[in-house]
Amino acid sequence: MKSFESGQFRQQHEYKSFSPSPVNRQFDITDPDIIVLLSNANRLLGELNAYGKLIPDVDFFIHMHVAKESTTSSMIEGTKTEVSEAVMNRKDINPEHIDDWLEVQSYTKAMNASIKSLHKLPLSIRLLKDAHKILLSNTRGKNKSPGEIRSSQNWIGGSSLKNAFFIPPHCSELGELLSDLEKFWHNDQIAVPHLIRAAISHYQFETIHPFLDGNGRIGRLFITLYLVSEHLLDRPTLYLSDFFNRHRAAYYDSLTMVRKQSDLTQWIKFFLSGIIESSSNSRISFEQIVKLRSSCEKHISSLGRRSEKGRELLHHLFKCPTVDSNDVQKFLNLTHPAANNIIQEFVKIKILREITGGKKNRLFEFSDYLEIFTRPAGGFVL
Repeated sequence: MKSFESGQFRQQHEYKSFSPSPVNRQFDITDPDIIVLLSNANRLLGELNAYGKLIPDVDFFIHMHVAKESTTSSMIEGTKTEVSEAVMNRKDINPEHIDDWLEVQSYTKAMNASIKSLHKLPLSIRLLKDAHKILLSNTRGKNKSPGEIRSSQNWIGGSSLKNAFFIPPHCSELGELLSDLEKFWHNDQIAVPHLIRAAISHYQFETIHPFLDGNGRIGRLFITLYLVSEHLLDRPTLYLSDFFNRHRAAYYDSLTMVRKQSDLTQWIKFFLSGIIESSSNSRISFEQIVKLRSSCEKHISSLGRRSEKGRELLHHLFKCPTVDSNDVQKFLNLTHPAANNIIQEFVKIKILREITGGKKNRLFEFSDYLEIFTRPAGGFVL
């Protein structure tokens, strides 16, 4: 990586913007620490992918992984929605939190639509623009040109261009830079491992900052899309936003070191450490889900004639872990009294827990399941 030059600052009218160097080139890896980290990251990612193939109905569990990613990636940008709120229906959200909730829902929609698009389209700037349109439409960013590459200057940090922490390239450079980045993703004439390409691409995307808003979320979304598009993952079971959020200072510092010191090595080490930790944590989560499901099914078998409906409800709870009696009535096609009865049975066997404390409009939560996605994760590798 020693030959890498990150770019140069260019004088604009009243400020200097940063023009990153093209990345569609060979990158030679000689640092032994990177080689070891890359080997471990590929191994753990492969184990996670294999484990995901063995789990029945894995897509139901992936729904919660996406919800956590949507929540955490949005949290990095300042939203306050928790995972438990993200999986609630709109009618159950505190009106003061609705804007944050909508942003998380939009991220979830963007992720799901993008993964679906990969079945018929290659990973491309066009696909990211489509994701960006979904991300910003009907949210606080709806006036920030959803789905469009910016045609004006943006900045990071500070209140204006005069005191900005970082100023991305001028909009006149974006077409060439984004074309170079897209070619890098698909260039089979260079021997750059996929995880190294993903790391470099995330840095380059964040440095280009091609949209007026939502660059961080799309840049983090890109990582999962790249892993799926290159078949390192069959399903979107790995997300790095939780790792980036818990090590936010190191995340921003590592990106800044590339721009200011051309230190790509430090960024790649940080990125690969994120892959290692996140792969391990994701597999642990799946193992805990399998154990929880088995335990719940044993309890449900004691419900007698309600066992069949109980299994249907449990299946539903792994996708929507917060429900009320109306949800259960509709989903299971039951009368209102029957829905209340099966909810109370689930409360007795400690699958559901009432969380509102009132006698009306009560909500019930599959707490043991939600806890898997909210408990503290493992330690930082570096």
